[in-house]
Amino acid sequence: MAEYVLKYADSRGQIRQQTATAASEKELRDRFANQGFLIYSVKTRESGLAAGLGRKKKLNLDKFLIFNQQFVTLIRAGLPILKGLDLLAERLTDAKLGPYIQAVRDEVRSGTLLSEAFRQQGIFPKIYVTSVMAGEKSGSLTEVLDRYITYQKLALAVRKKVLVSLMYPCVLIVLVIALMVFLVTYVVPTFAGLYTSMQATLPAMTVYLIAVGTAARSYILVLAGGLAAAIVGFRWWTRRPASQNTIDRVKMRLPVAGEIWLKYQVAQLARILSTLLTGGIPLVQAMETAADSLATPILKRAVENAGKMVREGQPLSGSLATAKLFPPLAIDMIEVGESTGALPSMLNSVAEFFEDDVSTRMQATLSLIEPAIMIVMGSVVAFVLIALYLPIFSLADTIR
Repeated sequence: MAEYVLKYADSRGQIRQQTATAASEKELRDRFANQGFLIYSVKTRESGLAAGLGRKKKLNLDKFLIFNQQFVTLIRAGLPILKGLDLLAERLTDAKLGPYIQAVRDEVRSGTLLSEAFRQQGIFPKIYVTSVMAGEKSGSLTEVLDRYITYQKLALAVRKKVLVSLMYPCVLIVLVIALMVFLVTYVVPTFAGLYTSMQATLPAMTVYLIAVGTAARSYILVLAGGLAAAIVGFRWWTRRPASQNTIDRVKMRLPVAGEIWLKYQVAQLARILSTLLTGGIPLVQAMETAADSLATPILKRAVENAGKMVREGQPLSGSLATAKLFPPLAIDMIEVGESTGALPSMLNSVAEFFEDDVSTRMQATLSLIEPAIMIVMGSVVAFVLIALYLPIFSLADTIR
């Protein structure tokens, strides 16, 4: 059985759209035609614009944030949704986003709900689609979009802060590797030729270094090709679901980085749940949307299982605690929020607390990593210089 998105006109002539399952498109058409409906189109569930382009595109969240700010401004000024989409579709700063907004506009013009039109494109975040749906049902679309904009600004700010913190150590590591490759593949073989012509007796450390440098210079293309093949193979391997679970387990077991990574994911989860609950989304549906928004399979599965327990009547704090993944402090804070009836605001506090904790721990860790990199680089350079110049000192003593 496949899932289809069906657009049809009912007996009153109103355009409707719904998702239905059927063995084939013909069977679905016949079923609704026999009920007296006029069929306009039948599309597979994955057949949005993103699927039509062959593979799912990645949305530029910064440009999408600008679109939403402009969209909210137009709606608040009194323009109808369709007119606002018409104005923005041709004036977007992101050319890649334009075709998707145009497709949304066309769907809305044909009678599709705004949230369903965004969902059909297959590129927009599920939290955004769910928020728009809640705004449509409650009649407060501008307020819901304002909350989403606030959430997106905070999420992007945290993400950029993390990336900026990692930038300097990454650049430093690249420079250290480049220096080591230059020393081993160029400087060492040059000294090796000099010592060979002089027929000098070399210390053991110099012999070892020259052997490594000569071999590296002879097989540098093979090593580069092997490294490129390993990177491509690793990227292919990481796309498998089982591999992603393995990677997540490895991340969580890292001594310091594992705890930082987990707290960052918990902060993201709390931020999403807080945004959805504040927008009027029921807790179970909010947990389903939050699970789909997470990029980590282990936490996603834990949230899905917790959502099933919440549906059965269990509290959120106890459901999350059964996974034994979330920090005890987060569970305690959520339990307090449930008992006081202020769960959305408490989840927002959880997000802020763990985001600050992640920032503090990252800065402290990176402040230790940078001197460690400099020590390693200095040790390597000192070893190479001593190994290369020690024979010269021995030859000078012999000449004297």
